[in-house]
Amino acid sequence: MKSYSMDLRERILRDCDAGMGTREVATKYTVSESWVRRLKQRRRETGEVAPRRAGSRRPLKWLAHADRLQQLVAERPDATLQELREQLGLQVSLPTLWRALRALQFTFKKKSSARPSRIGRMSTSVERPGKPK
Repeated sequence: MKSYSMDLRERILRDCDAGMGTREVATKYTVSESWVRRLKQRRRETGEVAPRRAGSRRPLKWLAHADRLQQLVAERPDATLQELREQLGLQVSLPTLWRALRALQFTFKKKSSARPSRIGRMSTSVERPGKPK
């Protein structure tokens, strides 16, 4: 979603300063009342009215350890996420570590969650069900 322009923000604040109510300004410019209130609050508290930058601002904890992580996976490709986390000595969650491996473009082998059948294949041939023989 694109942010509102500075021109619109300035016009809204000018009308609010001139004495128009929040609901009137929101209706006039077809924006939500809550957005107008938040805009006024930001200006009051921080003095800024420009749109904020989108996205995460926190640095990734694992990024400094990317080379070591790649080395660990190369040495032991069957290691679990828990084992990798212990070997790295990082305080990160398992989903974070999984996202790190995904960002480093490692692929994951899917494991069957069910035991193999003792009597044979469970699925029939590639024919569609209900097809006359």
